[in-house]
Amino acid sequence: MATKVTMEALSPTMEEGRLVKWNKNEGDPVATGDVLAEVETDKAVMELVARGDGVLRKRLANEGDASPVGTLLAVIGSADENIDSIVGASAPAAASAPAAPPAQAGQSPAPQSAEQSQGEASTPPQQKAAAPAETAAPSAPRAAAPPRPAAPPPRPAAPPPKGNGARPGATAAPGGRQRSSPLARRLASEKGIQLGGIQGSGPGGRIVKRDIENAKATGGAGRSAAAERLATEGDFKDVPLTQIRKTIARRLSESNGPVPTFFLTSEYDVTRAAEFRTQLTEMGEQYKVSFNDIVIKAVALALAEHPEVNAHWLNDKIRHFNRVHVAMAVAVEDGLITPVLFDADRLSLWEISEKARDLAKRARERKLTPEEYTGATFTVSNLGMFGIDQFTAIINPPEAGILAIGGSESKPVVIDGSLEIRERMRVTMSCDHRVIDGATGAKFLQTLKQYIENPLSLVI
Repeated sequence: MATKVTMEALSPTMEEGRLVKWNKNEGDPVATGDVLAEVETDKAVMELVARGDGVLRKRLANEGDASPVGTLLAVIGSADENIDSIVGASAPAAASAPAAPPAQAGQSPAPQSAEQSQGEASTPPQQKAAAPAETAAPSAPRAAAPPRPAAPPPRPAAPPPKGNGARPGATAAPGGRQRSSPLARRLASEKGIQLGGIQGSGPGGRIVKRDIENAKATGGAGRSAAAERLATEGDFKDVPLTQIRKTIARRLSESNGPVPTFFLTSEYDVTRAAEFRTQLTEMGEQYKVSFNDIVIKAVALALAEHPEVNAHWLNDKIRHFNRVHVAMAVAVEDGLITPVLFDADRLSLWEISEKARDLAKRARERKLTPEEYTGATFTVSNLGMFGIDQFTAIINPPEAGILAIGGSESKPVVIDGSLEIRERMRVTMSCDHRVIDGATGAKFLQTLKQYIENPLSLVI
């Protein structure tokens, strides 16, 4: 019996996935557990595995296409099995849609974008069927017009003007844009390859991933200077949303409006913390820690003392956690991801340092598993290394707070009546007022200050 290969929910928050790469071709033998394809989720690139044995009979999605969870991507069956009913049922809209006018000689129909395909899939069939009737205006019978004289033969196409970057075989979309998949455009931008110099091998001359890889293998045909990588097509450039950027947009909409947020800012003296870090580095590479590691350890210990901050808002109740799971915001190429340090208060400073480096590295490589970026009880976001003095971060529901860390700077400070130059750092906590009151948040920041300004307390 044939097995349907659908877009699976490969992460807890995934609603849509983008097919990055097929690992099996039509006609290849398939066994249960074989990796059929790589799928970009809202957070990482995951493997889509086979749920049955047989032969990969049909692939229904192209590399670079985005599909909602549950969409049929392929069919696995025996070599002689009839799968017409399964394939036909996957595209009812195509069967009911009016036939497109025949293409002129030498032209290919423009492929649909992922957004167009999704828009059609969400339209009820009865609406699609009614569309032609609604748009066609009724007309009264007319007398037959006399036959028109035959049109003169078409003129040969004028050669393209010099200097436009086009090459023989390159197919342009209406308006002069090169047809290409979102994945191909992203890879071309990363590798500094101009799409205008590539002949597409996809439907209608569309440039796909393999064309970019071939261009790189042959020396980067069409490679541009670094400044040309950001050249726009006309007056602007449309950048398709990646799955992670779509998720960020949705999650921020859920937080910034509905969550009643207030902010608490405090300034800490981090002179001792800076000296402490320098002393550890001098002891050897195995003792080296980042300033962010020190902050995470201090936050974890403070959360353990303030469970009312280490909490989630669950609409009908507030959940206070007995364990401390700190997420750290990591900037990736097209967004932000928050891998989690579980039981961070019980980890040594060096364990936090080792785990944080590993998680950040794999986050940037899109190799995290869903279990590694879900389940946080509180989040820390540090932009100090980018020269940001102070900022406010947006809460990631259902968490009740997030701490924004700014950079440290030398400032004149009066201590015991004497003027001294000290390293100072500002932190701002965003608080969900449904969970955290002003005094509650202030007490947490006081405890955090004690740990950060006395770094030896982090290792004893």
